[in-house]
Amino acid sequence: MSPAPASADQQPEMIAEKMAIKFTRGVTNVFTSIGELPKQTILTGRDMGPVGYAIGPIKGFGMTLYRGVIGIAETFFCMVPQPGYYDPMMEPAYVWQGWEPKRDTSKAIDEEK
Repeated sequence: MSPAPASADQQPEMIAEKMAIKFTRGVTNVFTSIGELPKQTILTGRDMGPVGYAIGPIKGFGMTLYRGVIGIAETFFCMVPQPGYYDPMMEPAYVWQGWEPKRDTSKAIDEEK
């Protein structure tokens, strides 16, 4: 009895599901990309203080365009398994993700010393 060779091929149902997720993510990012404007304003203001509220809208405008273009690309190329294997083309994958404050690792490093 010899072991049967392992098959790395995905089932067609799994591939179709990943294509649908990529398509849905792309359409969602196109329609919610405008949410980057307030998100980046708030996050930049939180991280940089008062100056962040001046820089944040500029950053938000750029991220709105970027998320919209990435959303269009994911929508039109939903059948292409790139990048990775139907992975998101940007992080965070959706505008409502990534609101966590940046972790300050310098305190942990100081405590170890």
